[in-house]
Amino acid sequence: MNKKGEERRSGIQIMGQLIGLVRPLLHVMSAAVFLGVLGYLCAIFLTVLAGMALLNLMGLQKNISLAILFISLGTAAVLRGILHYGEQACNHYIAFKLLALIRHKVFAALRKLCPAKLDGREKGNLISIITSDIELLEVFYAHTISPIAIAVITSLILEVIFFHYHVLAGLTALAGYLLVGVAVPLWNSAKGAGKGMAFRNEFGRLNSFVLDSLRGLDETIQYGCGEDQTKKLEQMSAGLDARQREMKDLEGNQRGVTNVLILVFSFGMLFLTAWLCVEGNLGFDGMLLCTILMMSSFGPVVALSGLSNNLMQTLASGERVLSLLEEEPVIREVEGAPETQFDTVECDNINFSYEDEQILKDYSITIPKGSRVGIHGKSGSGKSTLLKLLMRFYDPDSGRIDIGTHRISSVNTSDLRNMESYVTQETCLFHDSIANNIAVAKPGASREEIEEAAKKASLHEFIMSLPGGYDTPVGELGDTLSGGERQRIGIARAFLHDAPLLLLDEPTSNLDSLNEGIVLKSLRESCRDKTVVLVSHRESTMAVAEKVYQMENGRLS
Repeated sequence: MNKKGEERRSGIQIMGQLIGLVRPLLHVMSAAVFLGVLGYLCAIFLTVLAGMALLNLMGLQKNISLAILFISLGTAAVLRGILHYGEQACNHYIAFKLLALIRHKVFAALRKLCPAKLDGREKGNLISIITSDIELLEVFYAHTISPIAIAVITSLILEVIFFHYHVLAGLTALAGYLLVGVAVPLWNSAKGAGKGMAFRNEFGRLNSFVLDSLRGLDETIQYGCGEDQTKKLEQMSAGLDARQREMKDLEGNQRGVTNVLILVFSFGMLFLTAWLCVEGNLGFDGMLLCTILMMSSFGPVVALSGLSNNLMQTLASGERVLSLLEEEPVIREVEGAPETQFDTVECDNINFSYEDEQILKDYSITIPKGSRVGIHGKSGSGKSTLLKLLMRFYDPDSGRIDIGTHRISSVNTSDLRNMESYVTQETCLFHDSIANNIAVAKPGASREEIEEAAKKASLHEFIMSLPGGYDTPVGELGDTLSGGERQRIGIARAFLHDAPLLLLDEPTSNLDSLNEGIVLKSLRESCRDKTVVLVSHRESTMAVAEKVYQMENGRLS
């Protein structure tokens, strides 16, 4: 979510913030590291024990019997599997717990940012953050944090053994571990800096394009622009593929360099200990065991080195998620203020702009409690914007909006939502039953309440004509219903919410004259005790209003 000109945080900062979320599960992480260290030591000492058995057979080491060595070998082999399973179980437990926590935080952040900060933002990119970016963090929590700790602790234990035999053997092993486990990953990450973020951003843009293409499939077929859309998709896919190839090339180079270094230090240890043996500074058993230990001990640091392959994308995903969580909302929710009861609404000299375009200019209107006010005007005159300001989706640039004696910006957000019902031009439906879609306005509503709201919206008879009645699924985005049917579900929601202030934005724009008359009659009969603000470009819709204002270029006339 970083914008041009914004300073990007470093990989260390991202990792530090992501690791900070592990604190509640630190005991599980400690168990994962402990089991991982023991597991790697079991794997490493399988070859060391085999070398000790060979020395025993050669008569060069009689401290431990062959029987004990073979029992130790079998025990280490079995424990390696058990310990590795335990480590992975702990890591994945942490990952899935934290991913659930992050998803909860992301959805809470989106709710606070909506709608002001999300209007005009690419929805496909948001979907990419919510799904694939968060899922990619599983790699960090399950396969990054503990391998780093395991590699450091295991390497320190092995260093003690190498230094026990000879200081040069310890220094050689230390150089190998640092080069393979630290220098190579840092070199790879430096070369790939920015590539992971570029890939995740392009992936998000591709998601947005595909989402738009699916929604506009009818228009694409109708106007024969499928070939152009296909070319754009191919170009975006090619660009994404090129980014991925760049990262794959870096991954291949890193693996090649890592393997070369492992061979260099393995043979380097062999030659070093052989020279020390010839010089009489190290026994043959020390030479053999140090060489075997060096060759078999790169597992933890190789795992650490391999992290850089996926770490570019993982850290990019982490930064996108963290940026979304840290984004400041345009409108902050109000809590803890004295409870406010609905009263007359007064707008005084409001000015409001979307970026550089001024929508409302010195706009003033009084909406008495219990009145039905109509605002008529052409599209783009600012009618819908007024309703969004009354919902406090936005704050005016200047001027004031009062509910009774209270400034709207000081009213508890929960009070404001309880006193307002808002019917938008395009009713959003969920992939669920008709009953559950209406019940969005009042969670836990009874079937009788839902049916009563549908009757007021002149929707009951239509619903009962469907095979499943109120349990009929509406399809994704309500695509099984007509625009008028979707709009009446929105009106039914408003009736179910039963707020004292009803805000209606073009409520009959998708209805024919017959259904418009039915809905207007329902509004007239069902809203006698409510305050209604009705905006529309249709003059016929204004018939339900007691007083009608004409709106043009953000001003009343």
